[in-house]
Amino acid sequence: MSADIADIGKSLDYPSVVFLWAAVLARLPSVIRSPKQRGLWLAVMTAAVAMTLNLPDVVALAVRESGSTHLIALVRNLTGVVSAGAVLYFVAEPIGGRRLKSSFCIATGLIMTALVVLDILAPPHREHGITAAGDAIPLLGYWLTLIATHLLTNIVCVFVCWHYSRRTESRSVAAGLRLFALGTALAGLFWLAYLIRVIFDSTWALPYLPLLMNLHGLLRAASILLPTFFALRRIAADAIVAWHLWPLWRDLLEAVPHVALTKPRARFVELLFPLVPRRLLVYRKVIEIRDAILVLSEYIEPGVPDLARSHTVIARGSISGSDAAVLACVIMEASRGKLAGRPKRQSSFSTVTLSSGDFEDEKKFLVDVARAYGSASARTFKS
Repeated sequence: MSADIADIGKSLDYPSVVFLWAAVLARLPSVIRSPKQRGLWLAVMTAAVAMTLNLPDVVALAVRESGSTHLIALVRNLTGVVSAGAVLYFVAEPIGGRRLKSSFCIATGLIMTALVVLDILAPPHREHGITAAGDAIPLLGYWLTLIATHLLTNIVCVFVCWHYSRRTESRSVAAGLRLFALGTALAGLFWLAYLIRVIFDSTWALPYLPLLMNLHGLLRAASILLPTFFALRRIAADAIVAWHLWPLWRDLLEAVPHVALTKPRARFVELLFPLVPRRLLVYRKVIEIRDAILVLSEYIEPGVPDLARSHTVIARGSISGSDAAVLACVIMEASRGKLAGRPKRQSSFSTVTLSSGDFEDEKKFLVDVARAYGSASARTFKS
């Protein structure tokens, strides 16, 4: 059983590192723009470096180029300390501010110095490691310093991330903090297993270490990718809404062209290369459709709304037609009238449903109107 888990863990060595670097590179532009994200990003980036330097092929290449196994091992451990310091720098943002950040930076530097000194004072050695048998290399004090640093950092990080994930109102921030906390907890278990090994000479947990470390990497990568995932999900959702609204929007702008910010373009072009910021694409469509409907309300003939209700009842076979279906029929007939030069009229038909809720409600309602507008029922409606 433990051998199978060890094999599963080792099979994730390369996928976890690739995913970490993909996340690091994907988030780099936003990190440049937002200083608050740099501590978290640096923690993940340095973890990616440390895990990369632990890959067999990378170690073999580095040894071939440098001729020193010892140097690679020392750099890997020092990079891990930098990653721990970056984690503390990140959690210092909500709990302590600049002074605490500076203290953590100084502590990180002191710990790295202590590790280098302990490494120099140790007997001659090539590799750094804790194995199932034998003494820790280079020194027990070296490993206790390293393990204590990571364990304390991980405990603080898990507590702070979980605490603030329960206080934020942002789903993406809460999910990101919890993923980061879970990944950090797995890293803590990794170092706890090493502590048990060097103190109690117990080796039962060692086969689980590759799985713990690689899952930690995957979860940390996922934590910094969550904002990108949520952004892509919003873009996809807006694209779907814009796609459904486009036929209605285009026809209304033909009847009421002056409400348009820009001249309508082809459906795919409008979707792929919007002339407004992408986050405003749907907002613009909704506003222009609303304005066009308000203008067309002045061209509704008396009795048309009642005819539309009767028509949608017959078409749908229900007791009463939906507001969206009725509005689709009414604005289609009003568009024909305006294009035909029909004079303006006073109408008792109310478009209050367009502004009776928040923007999300209005957007969903207009999508229903757009679907009804393209239906056979609306196309066959005549006053």
